[in-house]
Amino acid sequence: MLALVAWVMVDVAVVGAGQTRYGNHALGLKGMWAEAARSAFSSIDGDFDVKSVDEAYIGSLAFGGAQLGNTAALLTEHSDMEGVPVRRVENACASSGFAFRDAWMAIKSGQADIVVAGGIEKMNDLTPERRRYWLGVSGDTEWERLAGLTFPGTYALMARRYFHEFDASHDDLVHVTVKNHLHGSLNPLAHIQKEVSFEKAASGFMVADPLTLYDCCPTSDGASCVVLAADHVAKRMTDTPVWVRGSGAASDHLALHDRPSITQLKATQTAGRKAYEMANLKPRDIDIAEVHDCFTIAEVLATEDLGFAERGHGGRFAREGQGVINQGSVAVNASGGLKSKGHPLGATGTGQVVEVFKQLRGQVESQRQVKDAEVGLTHNVGGSGATCAVHVFGRDRP
Repeated sequence: MLALVAWVMVDVAVVGAGQTRYGNHALGLKGMWAEAARSAFSSIDGDFDVKSVDEAYIGSLAFGGAQLGNTAALLTEHSDMEGVPVRRVENACASSGFAFRDAWMAIKSGQADIVVAGGIEKMNDLTPERRRYWLGVSGDTEWERLAGLTFPGTYALMARRYFHEFDASHDDLVHVTVKNHLHGSLNPLAHIQKEVSFEKAASGFMVADPLTLYDCCPTSDGASCVVLAADHVAKRMTDTPVWVRGSGAASDHLALHDRPSITQLKATQTAGRKAYEMANLKPRDIDIAEVHDCFTIAEVLATEDLGFAERGHGGRFAREGQGVINQGSVAVNASGGLKSKGHPLGATGTGQVVEVFKQLRGQVESQRQVKDAEVGLTHNVGGSGATCAVHVFGRDRP
């Protein structure tokens, strides 16, 4: 007769978080990961021994193919985690968002107490031609890549269709650019730390009509790392844990032509709904949101899909400055987002968690600190929307 096991669901907190600066990094994979891990471990203000880590998950596309096999094992040995069960998680640009979800599930199920989740990507040691190749690997190879569709081209199709369906124009995307560069100019870890005027952003070099250079995120190197802990362990590791209130994930058709609509991401909508329901919160409860703005149109769609703006009103949301720190209804991409902070593919998801963690603890630069922030959200998308992970965080325990 099989014994019945009663699983006790535990609450999970983020107790430490750190990352490298994003941009053209002098360090390679090993050095960047070591820097991010040290930053995360040193941010833990209580009792912590790296040897107590039970599991580790590291998100990476393995851009360029320099270390396709056993990437995670190579990196953990450079952060004093030899012997820890570790694996690389690949889900395109959402790799570390899903690595974080895997870490959360390991603790939530009672199988682990302390877990490390992170991400890394080295992108700028390739030629421009090779970078374009690797940026396209997350699309449908047979029907998109081999037909010549580029990553900017994919989002350009989405933007052009959005303009056709709704009362929107490229000027709405320019407002996203200006906002995120403003936020990024205040972030010392951002790839691009400068403001951009509306006029300059509106007249940028055309990349894929209607998207210009100022609608596209930069190609970045970087790494990010966070430490998660079960409730009974977290209290001895820090006095200010940030609790994971909700987690949601979903997938959708990979190729655009298989989707009923390309002006909304069903994976985002489903993942967001699951995360909100678990957290018992609504979009209006979110104080800060780090959303996946690989292109400016992606932020416009995200504000709608996550419930911050009504369907078709994402352009108006941007025009009205609703995402500006301490000005609008919810601070969107206070870090500068992918557009200004940068987008080292595998590092982005947990990099978003680092930002929300520090915002909710009041530990970012005063000029970009979201006032009285209590609830935050991260939104990490893979490719053009085939995968998505959404997480909701709070200062208060669930």
